[in-house]
Amino acid sequence: MSGQSRKIAGVMGGMGPDATVDFMSKVIAITDSGRDQDHVHMIVDQDPTVPNRQAAINSGKDDVSPHLAAMAKRLENAGADFLVMVCNTAHVFLDGVRASTKIPFISIIDETIAEIDKLCVEAKTVGIMATDGCLDTNIYQDAVKASGRTPLVPDDAGIRRLMELINAIKAGNKDDKIAQGMEAVAQSLLARGADVIIGGCTEIPIVFEGNEFPVPVIASTNVLAKRTLTLAQGLEPLPAKN
Repeated sequence: MSGQSRKIAGVMGGMGPDATVDFMSKVIAITDSGRDQDHVHMIVDQDPTVPNRQAAINSGKDDVSPHLAAMAKRLENAGADFLVMVCNTAHVFLDGVRASTKIPFISIIDETIAEIDKLCVEAKTVGIMATDGCLDTNIYQDAVKASGRTPLVPDDAGIRRLMELINAIKAGNKDDKIAQGMEAVAQSLLARGADVIIGGCTEIPIVFEGNEFPVPVIASTNVLAKRTLTLAQGLEPLPAKN
């Protein structure tokens, strides 16, 4: 592969920090490499000062967009050819990112739905595991509906439990009980008829990727890692700026 075809990935991270490191590890792990130079050039802005996305959604006061726009611009100025963001919920606040940069932004939401189209084309009902803020905005539900499928979200108790688990991971707890709790939320969606489940929070695959689960589990982090690798290696052209 010629160096001319390779692209630099700008990674918008820090939301949370462990999820960003997990994303980078996944990109490295799936790279067919025999030497350092085979790996993807990533410029990472690991900025944990981005305000809480759930709180911004719940309050209706958007203090997130300016931080994301500034991060995107920093990455573009540093030489990134395209942008990815390792946080599903933060995709609610994309207008500033797109307005502030001239390079393509690769949506983790769009890529995750596209993965269902590739792997589970006959799936009719899609279970969604995501933060309460993400679910409140319907960002995933609308994308699932647009794909011709029916979204299914956890009940109120399931969402509360999911947030407890996500916050525990953010606090550094990744033990078996957290993984079992994640699987229990997925099981509740399966019992209600999910044909496939989206792990729509980048903390989820840190403890639960659903490798032995009865239906496919699409971990958004994994999907974004694969797409990042494909674009950075020049295997597909970059999309038009969106």
